[in-house]
Amino acid sequence: MMGDLKKTPLYEIHLKYGGRIIDFAGWALPVQFTSIIQEHRAVRTAAGLFDVSDMGEIEVTGPDARSLLQRALTADLARAVPGRVVYSPMCNHQGGVVDDVLVYCLADDRFLAVVNAANIEKDYRWLADLAGEFPAAHVRNLSDDIGELALQGPRSAEILRRLTEANVDALGYYRAVENVDVGGVGCSIVSRTGYTGEDGFELYCRSADAPALWEALMSAGKELGLVPAGLGCRDTLRLEAGMPLYGQELDDRRTPLEAGLDRFVALDKGPFVGREALARQRAEGIRLALAGLEMVDRGVPRTGYALLSGASEVGYVTSGSYAPTLDRHIGMGYLPPELARPGTEVGVNIRERVAKAVVVELPFYRRKKEVKP
Repeated sequence: MMGDLKKTPLYEIHLKYGGRIIDFAGWALPVQFTSIIQEHRAVRTAAGLFDVSDMGEIEVTGPDARSLLQRALTADLARAVPGRVVYSPMCNHQGGVVDDVLVYCLADDRFLAVVNAANIEKDYRWLADLAGEFPAAHVRNLSDDIGELALQGPRSAEILRRLTEANVDALGYYRAVENVDVGGVGCSIVSRTGYTGEDGFELYCRSADAPALWEALMSAGKELGLVPAGLGCRDTLRLEAGMPLYGQELDDRRTPLEAGLDRFVALDKGPFVGREALARQRAEGIRLALAGLEMVDRGVPRTGYALLSGASEVGYVTSGSYAPTLDRHIGMGYLPPELARPGTEVGVNIRERVAKAVVVELPFYRRKKEVKP
């Protein structure tokens, strides 16, 4: 079965470190190395190293590059200067989310869009089709050529400082620098964003260099508590941090406004795909809103479980798990706005048994110290 799956440049490394490999959106990736809870706690207290080379990288260049991305994305890139990273949904004409992406402004006419693994070809075709309106914009799929590692946790900066002469501490949140030597490996980009709720860095390199970069980071971080980390704890960490996942909280039916991503929708920036639908929804009000859920009764709110008000089905769970940092079961789900207010009690249909949950504010977890922007 694994022979039919796509493999990142780190596949053999994962086997060496004892990773339990699963099928993740057509990729052979480790769900865990030791245990999900151990890896989760290591990221919260020290650091974890993730292989995110399955993510896609789409380059947009040329005099019309910014204009193309302004049309494709809901966020405003007008003031994005080189070195800035912008998070944005990318919508269809009905306002549903095609994908959520990170856009790196590398120069006024050169951008890199980092997209979700399952959506690489779809996103590339979407941007390439839109480029027909912008003859001076060029779209290239670089995904096969790039390896990406994510170093996450409160000791990640300390680990990175051991391997580079670059000023790690000067790199602000949602900022990036190019051409950085890390442990003898040339990284095309080092950025500071993260998907775990902790401080952390993303390191982009040539695919062939990814194993050497992994080993350099693991060697430098071993005595500081760095562990290899898999998909399992990546999901529990992002859930605690209240971060949406494409295919669960986000899809082509749900809009950024329903997902609580209003701050990434710039209706006043000019035309973009989905603007009319989103403007209408903002004026009329949303029918569903993403809410945080904390279980009161025993049970785990799994993806797809119905949410109930009395005997009536009113919404559904998008993600749910045990939260190791909080020592409780939590989830996210869509509810009518009047039921999505903190303190509201709802039922979760867990295999024909109704368990009580209460709506809570997102995120569930917030680290104590923020990186300066």
